[in-house]
Amino acid sequence: MSTEFRPLNPWTWQDAFSYSQAVEVTGAQRQVLCSGQTSVDADGQPLHAGDMAAQLRQALQNLEAVLAKGGLGLRDVARLNFYVTDVPAFLAASDEIGRRFAGTGRPPPAGTLLGVSRLFHPDLMIELEATALA
Repeated sequence: MSTEFRPLNPWTWQDAFSYSQAVEVTGAQRQVLCSGQTSVDADGQPLHAGDMAAQLRQALQNLEAVLAKGGLGLRDVARLNFYVTDVPAFLAASDEIGRRFAGTGRPPPAGTLLGVSRLFHPDLMIELEATALA
């Protein structure tokens, strides 16, 4: 079986930046490599400036929307990386992650937390990067 790539884009705003929200790679095993998801609306406009908890919830919702476009969910996430501009604020809000993954019936995904100086927009405090397998 040859390897195939299929973009998974629930929106169109990313087209102007020449990337996909996720790319499904099929072959020996199914893998979905998600681009970083942030707290933005369907037009790519930042939401919840200064509120890490709200940005984390929105970024997770956006990740779920991207995964759903490929028929997947949080249950299929094997790796989830976090890029944050305020590590203490993230840690204070991080119980949301446990709540989201608790009902999946699978162990929590592997991941990395990185403190960064800035994301693509100055109002954004968090970006999630996920790899899903099915």
